[in-house]
Amino acid sequence: MTKLNWKIGFEIELLAPKGLSRKSLAESIARANNGKVRRIFYPQSEPSHVPGTPLFHNLTLGFKVVDNQGNLIAKCVDDLTLQDDLDKSHPPQPEWYRIVSDDNRFLQLITCQADAEQSKSDVLNPIADLFGTHVEQGVEGMVRVADNTGNPIAIAAPLPGERERPCEIISAPIDANHQQKIEVILETARLLGFTVPVEGATHIHFDAKPLCSANVFANLVNIFHTHGRNLKRLVGSNPKCTRLGSWDINLIKLVNESDFRELPWEEAKARVAKLELTKYCDFNLKNLIHPIPDKFTFEARIFPVWLDSQPIIEAAALCEAVLRYAISEPQISPNTTLNWELESMQKFLKTIPMSEDIRSIWLSRTANIG
Repeated sequence: MTKLNWKIGFEIELLAPKGLSRKSLAESIARANNGKVRRIFYPQSEPSHVPGTPLFHNLTLGFKVVDNQGNLIAKCVDDLTLQDDLDKSHPPQPEWYRIVSDDNRFLQLITCQADAEQSKSDVLNPIADLFGTHVEQGVEGMVRVADNTGNPIAIAAPLPGERERPCEIISAPIDANHQQKIEVILETARLLGFTVPVEGATHIHFDAKPLCSANVFANLVNIFHTHGRNLKRLVGSNPKCTRLGSWDINLIKLVNESDFRELPWEEAKARVAKLELTKYCDFNLKNLIHPIPDKFTFEARIFPVWLDSQPIIEAAALCEAVLRYAISEPQISPNTTLNWELESMQKFLKTIPMSEDIRSIWLSRTANIG
């Protein structure tokens, strides 16, 4: 069993078979671990076709699985990028809904004040109370809350056809026995008949505390700027996966300014924060620069979906080796590789610190691609 030596969280996008849902998987994971399930709100955003409103923010229904001590095992949540496998003409399922608003602050308020276990008809009552108004029943089963001037706050609406089937598994951060813990979850998913979505991806989150250094951060940016495209080809990134892409060139210029590496971390972070970082790229640095609770991480988003734990752990080991290389080297400069170069990738894999069994696995894959 491959050993990892980093605190890591895994996000694995799956699809429930027809007739089942992400709730089905959450309940099965809970049974396998003598745990419990609670319904939760999970934030999502999607492009809007309304002029002046680029995004619609959503709260979708997810399921949190905890063990008998109350410790998180995993969450089973929606992912709105998973679309192609779904029959959108399928009628909405009873008791499934989402909450939509054009202001993300209202959704944060709803998360704090409303109870996801409540029905669509009742869930927005606490919000109406806060604004001194009442819930309005709308067309097609929608429930609306507005303020005293009639400005909309949020709408609870039936879930579109088969949107209960997408399931992004979000593991708790794992610091030991990574493969064993992920395999228990994936085995449960396989037994239920969960499959790989057309647009599916695996995202791996690494605890960012060891990366809090201007020099390490600059090394990290330069490594992935140089080797990122080849790494995507090596690991077999899903070409149908959305929300990937390279960094803004201004990030590469910034970390290679003459004084950047000597800055204290807080000053370096403040400089980077002036850029418009996005999480929707191959390697997400935004959580490191703009941390949110329980997600101070470096996120690698380039991996495809595997239903077996072994390739996921091998991918994590590869990425961990790159991070350790960024930490150990005094200075790494950028050197963009525009095309697949077999010798360049093999040399890189022979340089970064990893166990010989993992190195041989990835070297054999370069030969296959070459």
